[in-house]
Amino acid sequence: QVQLVESGGGLVQAGGSLRLSCAASGRTFSSNGMGWFRQAPGKEREFVASITRSGAKTYYADSVKGRFTISRDNAKSTVYLQMNSLKPEDTAVYSCAAGPWYGSTRPLDFGSWGQGTQVTVSS
Repeated sequence: QVQLVESGGGLVQAGGSLRLSCAASGRTFSSNGMGWFRQAPGKEREFVASITRSGAKTYYADSVKGRFTISRDNAKSTVYLQMNSLKPEDTAVYSCAAGPWYGSTRPLDFGSWGQGTQVTVSS
């Protein structure tokens, strides 16, 4: 089991940037694909981005493609989400998750989840 702790959320104006971090504990981090998901009030959890265990491949939701970048540092057991050109509709709780090595986009494939970090984008 991997324990995950997110950080880096906050309040930002539209057009601004934030960088989320997700620190993992446990020796299996480099074996897992990692994902970022988000959930806005009254809405279902949705996929944002994922990355394979090696970092060679990344996947993005259409709504964030070209604005968000997922990356990982296996030496630091950390995955990042760089968010640029933020929009008010990006407001949500962002959670990282550990899952299959190939980097899934389905929440059900991810077995370990962090508590989440709030991102609020003002207009």
